[in-house]
Amino acid sequence: MTILPPIDALKAQAKALRQSLAATGHAISQAQSLELLAKQLGHRDWNTLHAATGNEAAPVVQLGQHIRGLYLGKPFAGKVIRVSDIGHGARTQLTVRFDAPVNISKFDSMVIERRQVSATVDRTGKTAERTSQGTPHMEITLG
Repeated sequence: MTILPPIDALKAQAKALRQSLAATGHAISQAQSLELLAKQLGHRDWNTLHAATGNEAAPVVQLGQHIRGLYLGKPFAGKVIRVSDIGHGARTQLTVRFDAPVNISKFDSMVIERRQVSATVDRTGKTAERTSQGTPHMEITLG
């Protein structure tokens, strides 16, 4: 069984193929490039390839990726050391090891450091769980 990239990555490959062909004087439409890509990957046509991918969204983060964001309102940078899909791309469970400990205390006189945390984020990189101020526990800066 071949693992296929998500639909958005396949569309980007088809666009790159179209641009490469145009640069050599062989202009084709985006639809034609999608069909060519499908055939290159061993599928009858684009619709068959699209169905084979399951049309699942790409995960928010990848294992080993370096990310930034806010954890309990405090800025962080860290490496994703565990990731798993929940709900066919709707949510992603991840564990992040922070580059530097994050002090999550609200008081200057107290230090409560986290070096590693686990969270479940949606496609926008935010947790459903909220602080008492209404902000997500974790917000990943995407893009």
